[in-house]
Amino acid sequence: MWGDSMIFRNMGKHIINRANIGKTINYLRKNGIKHAYYAARERLEAETGYDYVYAGPDEKSLAFQREDWKEFPYRFSIVVPAYETVEEHLREMIESVRNQSYQRWELIIADASEGNGVEELVYKYQVEEHERRIRFIRLDENRGISENTNRAIEAAEGDYIALLDHDDILAYDALYEMAKAVKLNTDITGNKRPALLYSDEDKYDDNGRYFMDPHLKYDFNLDLIMSNNYVCHFMAVDAALMKTLKLRKKYDGAQDYDLVLRVVAKLLGEVSADKLKENIIHVPKVLYHWRSHSRSTAQNTSSKAYAYEAGKAALEDFCINRGMNVNVSHALHLGFYRIEYMPDIFANRPEVGIAGGRVLDRNNKIISGIYDENGERLYVGLHKEYSGGSAHRASLMQDCAAVDIRCIRLCRELQPLFKEITGVMYKETGTWKLADVSAISCDEEGYKKLSMELGRAAAKKGYLVVWCPELTVKL
Repeated sequence: MWGDSMIFRNMGKHIINRANIGKTINYLRKNGIKHAYYAARERLEAETGYDYVYAGPDEKSLAFQREDWKEFPYRFSIVVPAYETVEEHLREMIESVRNQSYQRWELIIADASEGNGVEELVYKYQVEEHERRIRFIRLDENRGISENTNRAIEAAEGDYIALLDHDDILAYDALYEMAKAVKLNTDITGNKRPALLYSDEDKYDDNGRYFMDPHLKYDFNLDLIMSNNYVCHFMAVDAALMKTLKLRKKYDGAQDYDLVLRVVAKLLGEVSADKLKENIIHVPKVLYHWRSHSRSTAQNTSSKAYAYEAGKAALEDFCINRGMNVNVSHALHLGFYRIEYMPDIFANRPEVGIAGGRVLDRNNKIISGIYDENGERLYVGLHKEYSGGSAHRASLMQDCAAVDIRCIRLCRELQPLFKEITGVMYKETGTWKLADVSAISCDEEGYKKLSMELGRAAAKKGYLVVWCPELTVKL
């Protein structure tokens, strides 16, 4: 494969290619000319001069990890459902596991192929390379990705079970970084450790020539996961929990998303929503390389349209089981979803204290709306029709530190805070029933100060602040 310290660069090589043209055509058919125009324009603006570098861990770092891993007791079971896998792809996947700097692992391949290619390759590793950590399960029939994976899950003996596709590749430090994160987030008694961990990821072209499209993710965000399975790869789940939940066949194609949602649902029965980050841990490093080829959703989003329907169904199931009265629909981009709350978000979700949206200038560009924990305004300068890049975050509901008081709603319990912080009685106005701020006059820094104070006060009381981009005020 690649060397330990190799650097891979993609300098705008895929601005105009068959995949992007195909995506644009499919998007046009689904969403119409207006949305297709803005989507294509945003993609071209974002990719012009695009320069992404993936730098694998250098040899010095790997050498340290090859010694330091012994300090961690966790064993990882990596489960892989295989079906008529291309030998070259399978070999690269296996080698990426064997070359891990962290050595406490087992690789379980559950094979539903009609031929013997997968089994023969695994046998070579077991016999010729004396690699007994690789285990092979012959499936008598192909029952689909969930049921096939479940066979491997049932056989797993590790502390954590991680999901890996048969043609994808792990970074060499993937398991080490996961083990380190488990250690850092386990209490001193050792009894409470993370339920789920996930990392950043990127894609690479079918021939491995270059890496592209890094997905640098947020720490766990409840409303964002209810908009899209941004957790995705690389994901590891506590083994006992995984064996209890398993994967559900009815959600084949979106089985990972369904799993994450059910982990979240399980945790919400034990902890408050604002404590989920203590149980679902984001490892902020690219540890997973998702192969992009003509048959994969990484390149061809229409190749598995059923997967997006399965994702919508999984999200609907999550909402129903949480007692929400909602309507779930596909967003403009495939694999992304929109939840419409009836009658409103506060009636459905008592953990939400504040909901707010975008503040636009006369040119329909965002000047304010959502703030991070450092008080930085996100998506500033973005046209209202733009989604914010390949992750489309600017168009998705998500939890945040604060939202601008000029486009805000508060739950009944928090409405007294509005007067305490702004000096103005809370009352709602307009179609969106937003807070009336006509009596408040200040500059942008003043609005930021009030917005952040309100967000912090809500968080202190255990409430979530939610960015709802459909809520919009134009100045």
